[in-house]
Amino acid sequence: VQLQASGGGLVQAGGSLRLACAASRRISTLNAVGWYRQAPGKQRELVAGVSGGSTMYADSVKGRFTISRDNAKNTVYLQMMSLQPEDTGVYYCNCRVGWDNYWGQGTQVTVSS
Repeated sequence: VQLQASGGGLVQAGGSLRLACAASRRISTLNAVGWYRQAPGKQRELVAGVSGGSTMYADSVKGRFTISRDNAKNTVYLQMMSLQPEDTGVYYCNCRVGWDNYWGQGTQVTVSS
């Protein structure tokens, strides 16, 4: 599975961005999809994910970020609102098929104060 992430950029605190992750296969066939981020000097962390009928968010983004899927476009989105400097990092989309994990190339999100 190939994943192509896009939509990152530079935004001021309080602003919004929408990330998109286009998959090379039908996302309805994926066991799980999600967005991770990696801040400078920190480990990669799960931000939001969908597995089966369940959606989860990291506590730090609850109420501000929304993950969604467009099956017709084979694309997963991450709508990010009220962005804060601590949201800065490289955002990666991820999917799982069986026991295999696949990663997109990452897109940089920078939030200025």
